[in-house]
Amino acid sequence: MNFSPYDELAAYTFTRGDAEFIHQHEVNARGASENLEEAKPIRLFFSLAGLYLLLEHGYSGRQIQAAHAHMARVKRQWPEFTPPHTLPNMTAADVMKFPAGEERDEAIKRWCAAVWETWSSEHDHIRKETDTLLVKWSAS
Repeated sequence: MNFSPYDELAAYTFTRGDAEFIHQHEVNARGASENLEEAKPIRLFFSLAGLYLLLEHGYSGRQIQAAHAHMARVKRQWPEFTPPHTLPNMTAADVMKFPAGEERDEAIKRWCAAVWETWSSEHDHIRKETDTLLVKWSAS
């Protein structure tokens, strides 16, 4: 059976068992870079919020997961974002070329940064929406 690089990477991160919970970063990068035309607003927002929290606030995957749970409690219409016109300069296939362990985990974070960069025109909107939902929440 052939698995896509996305599937292989998801399997790797899900079974990693690390305190960081690197799987959350993989899920967010994938959610903000794959099938964007079909993405539901909540999936896209949570993916982008997760990238923002990782890259600009240094949240671990576990902290992002907790932030997502907090944000999910709010009943609202989720914001919509205009997908980027460019693709990230890194993909799951690129990440899978790195040896399993620390090197691959760091590559996942570089992939997250590459995906986040493609959304630069929406950064202010993402920050505002995320910060508004998390104003009374603490990541600790």
